[in-house]
Amino acid sequence: MTDSALTEALKGEIQRAYRAWLDAKGFRPRRGQREMVAAVARTLTGAPPRLLAVEAGTGTGKTAGYCLPAIPLAQALGKRVVISTATVALQEQVVLRDLPDLERHSGLKFTYALAKGRGRYLCLKRLDERLRQHDQGEIPLFESGTSADAQGTYQTMLDAFATRRWDGELDSWTDGVDDTVWRTLTTDHRGCANSRCSFFKQCPFFKARASLEGIDLIVANHDLVLADLSLGGGAVLPEPEECIYIFDEAHHLPEKTQQHFAASARVLAACTWAEGLATVLGSMAQRFGRPDALVDLATRVAEFGGLSQQALRTLYASADQLPFQVRDEQLETYRFPMGKVPDEFEQLARDAAEPVRALRDLLERTHVLLQDVLAGEVQWQGGFEAEDWLPVVGQHLSRAGSILAVLIQYGVPAEGDGMYARWVNRHESDLELVSAPIEPGRLLAEHLWSRCYAGICTSATLTALGRFTRFFERVGLRDIPALQIQSPFDYPNIATFAVPRMQADPRDFQAHSDEVAKMLPLLLGHERSGLVLFTSWRQLREVVRQLPDPLVARLQIQGDGSKQALLATHRAAVDAGEQSYIIGLASFAEGVDLPDDYCRHVVIVKLPFAVPDDPIDQAMAEWAEAQGRNAFFDIAVPDAALKLVQACGRLIRHEGDHGRITLLDRRIVSKRYGRALLDSLPAFRLDLDLDLSAGPS
Repeated sequence: MTDSALTEALKGEIQRAYRAWLDAKGFRPRRGQREMVAAVARTLTGAPPRLLAVEAGTGTGKTAGYCLPAIPLAQALGKRVVISTATVALQEQVVLRDLPDLERHSGLKFTYALAKGRGRYLCLKRLDERLRQHDQGEIPLFESGTSADAQGTYQTMLDAFATRRWDGELDSWTDGVDDTVWRTLTTDHRGCANSRCSFFKQCPFFKARASLEGIDLIVANHDLVLADLSLGGGAVLPEPEECIYIFDEAHHLPEKTQQHFAASARVLAACTWAEGLATVLGSMAQRFGRPDALVDLATRVAEFGGLSQQALRTLYASADQLPFQVRDEQLETYRFPMGKVPDEFEQLARDAAEPVRALRDLLERTHVLLQDVLAGEVQWQGGFEAEDWLPVVGQHLSRAGSILAVLIQYGVPAEGDGMYARWVNRHESDLELVSAPIEPGRLLAEHLWSRCYAGICTSATLTALGRFTRFFERVGLRDIPALQIQSPFDYPNIATFAVPRMQADPRDFQAHSDEVAKMLPLLLGHERSGLVLFTSWRQLREVVRQLPDPLVARLQIQGDGSKQALLATHRAAVDAGEQSYIIGLASFAEGVDLPDDYCRHVVIVKLPFAVPDDPIDQAMAEWAEAQGRNAFFDIAVPDAALKLVQACGRLIRHEGDHGRITLLDRRIVSKRYGRALLDSLPAFRLDLDLDLSAGPS
């Protein structure tokens, strides 16, 4: 379909749906929203590559802006819409509020479902295995043991699932569960017997996956999309060529890609794992009556396990001599400049990769053999136990893949442009090798943009310093249409951005912390509610330590409970007419909705520049400098501008909202880059010389 195929009938359907939705909601048409609807429609019916970036300011109504054209056009094209978000909060908003609202009021007829990764669902086979091991006193097949408390959780979960009070999904388990315990109850695709599993018909994951068949619109998240793409596409979600992807909160896509394609492994832990494999395969051979094929595999696993240990210990000894730098009380780090590993270390990584690769291949063959036994194609004594052993071997196969991935990345010479950051973390009892891409855009271009039918990137914050340049560089896009839609809010009349007179330089930790601690009671005392954002745990704790007890009693401090519990306590306090202030870090600077009296004052303690000792940020700066660029002005300032806008966005959530923002960092007025940061903000009323001696204005 081309732009000319955007028929009058389809245009009419989109327009009717938009008018019906506006009328039902009592809304007036917004110019920016209409522009977004039209731009999305043109992109989806245009010639490839069908890619578009839309920065839609707060209040645009971007979910309607992309859904109203995408849904009918996808149906006409025979494609599927995949909305991908970065946060659970937005995922739930889209599924529980936005889509039901559009379906009810637009006149469009469509189906939708929520998709989550396998790790969000209970594996009944693993739950059964855990309970049987406890009841029969068996040696666990899986590597991590469990406590009595965990056994109680297992039994409670089984009872709830058996009586249909729980659907097996982590997010619907209201009692909460420790991450370590939950990991013992999930599996990945390697550890899953699929239709051959005795619990297949009851499996929560496969029930959820079946619900996606034939659905017009799927709501996923960035992690799931990336995981699906790394498996070749079509593993959980539809094939990319059949998808219209809409990435909401698209500014998170580069960081998510870096995390997903990073590789890491602890060296001594890998040695222990390699040593234990021989026992696992030997035990398995015994259980199956020592079939020749399995005995041969177990023998070779023992051989290559020993070689792996030897090579990994040699690698460890070399890495242990690196000139580490202290990062905190529990961690030291050494980063390889430009991602280039010394030739000797590179060779040691290659030497270790060879036996680990052999282990991976042997485990793969074992996994296939077990599948053949399950299918009845191979007859073994006690063959019914293959179903129990398949997830065990699958987990070890995944572990082998993870270890091999980082060894391969360390054993390959760094490209001239330093595409990967590589560093070693020294923990208390082990060394961890880490490798991460510093150009996630290359990976997205290869796995996503070159394959998808269409892709829309949108967020309230895509531009940095008024340009899409930094975003396009990080996501691997160039020369595509980009639309910037201003927020409809009357910012000069509803919000003030102030910078108080201060003496301390924010780079002087103690002096700045002392001054912030003196100012916060003045800044918060006249407001019913507020949000205070720090850039480090260290400064947060130091400032809170100095605050007067009456104020501390009214604080909801990140780390004192879960994020959701903290927000609920804050809202309840405000509803009761009490003063309440949230104190937190970057995770509270976006994705947190605190309208009206829930947040009348946002205090930003320091400009949100990247942490100076972060290995990826250091590598990115180094890479930029090697290209003749200015890392500070080309990377650090644009990234800080984006984060500053996101933090300020916590204040005004709708047209009738109002309040003020205070930045306790005078670099925004004293440094050369400060004007660029101010110009990137919404059109707040400015007070850049606030005098707190007479109290806040």
